[in-house]
Amino acid sequence: MRDKVCNQNVFGHQWPSISSLMLLVAGLLEGCTSPDPGPQVSAAEVEAVTKRAQENLVFVEGGAFMLGDVGVLKGRPYTGMSHNEDNKPPVEVSLDSYSISKYETTWGDFMVYLKDVGRAQNYTVEAGFKWARIIPTTANNDPLSPNYYKKPAWAPNYQEAEGYCAWLEEKTGAPFALPTEAQWEFAARNRGQDVPYATDDGTERNDTYLQRPKEYIDRSVPPSGNMLSHSTTIKERRPVGSYPPNPLGLYDMSGNVAEWTRDWYDEAAYQHIDPLNPQGPDAPVNPDKPEKVVRDWAGHGDYIGGSATVFARGEGALEESNGFRCVVNQTSPVN
Repeated sequence: MRDKVCNQNVFGHQWPSISSLMLLVAGLLEGCTSPDPGPQVSAAEVEAVTKRAQENLVFVEGGAFMLGDVGVLKGRPYTGMSHNEDNKPPVEVSLDSYSISKYETTWGDFMVYLKDVGRAQNYTVEAGFKWARIIPTTANNDPLSPNYYKKPAWAPNYQEAEGYCAWLEEKTGAPFALPTEAQWEFAARNRGQDVPYATDDGTERNDTYLQRPKEYIDRSVPPSGNMLSHSTTIKERRPVGSYPPNPLGLYDMSGNVAEWTRDWYDEAAYQHIDPLNPQGPDAPVNPDKPEKVVRDWAGHGDYIGGSATVFARGEGALEESNGFRCVVNQTSPVN
């Protein structure tokens, strides 16, 4: 009855009766109210995020390159352990030009998205989100907090990382999306160059910031080295852009947080990959355990056997928490 009252035009051709008015009020109070959308953001906040997303894009001219561990071509693989055989042998692929964010998505920008779509309240302890006790899904102005608004966000799951890029597309009209793993690696390697790390000079000089017991971490210590890699058991990270970029001008593609790509994970993907703009399998290899490719394994830390290099591939269950950045699939620079 309440649904009927909510949908009918009570002020139609006849003046409503007192009983109709009372029924309408009751329906509005009991059945027509919208669920609590949670924290709200202003149009100005949304505009600031979308403008920043476009300004932070770096144009990557397409081309051909060898995707995968090119070290094996010289007899010295970059990833030599058995669990890293999924990136060998390397295979030649070609990519169209695209643009990619110079930074990992930050807590500040990510939370504007979650509030704008009305899902910020879904990822709290009160809502039963288990990971909120480990790393809250929030942002603040405290530079010493793991959730400082300039630090890279840990998306609570793959869907929200993908949703953020789709939200940018909706707001801007530009074709934002998560990168394919080929796009991610091509950019990290400065358009496919033979470098093991996406740093200023291709080498690893790891910041010692987190290499101590948790209770002795000093968040006031300035950055050192050219990347940050440490165990994911410690959720603290540096603000995006704390280290020198790679030659393309991209930051933290080695270290800080591991990053989602949009490819379904397939251990044997390189054996039957599309040579032009590869996007991985059309569906999960194992429907009972759907997994996406995670790149920048240095962001996970605890690495062995070269798994911190830009060649390393990892599989991530959809409910895992990882960082991410977006691309724009457009062959000309975004104005």
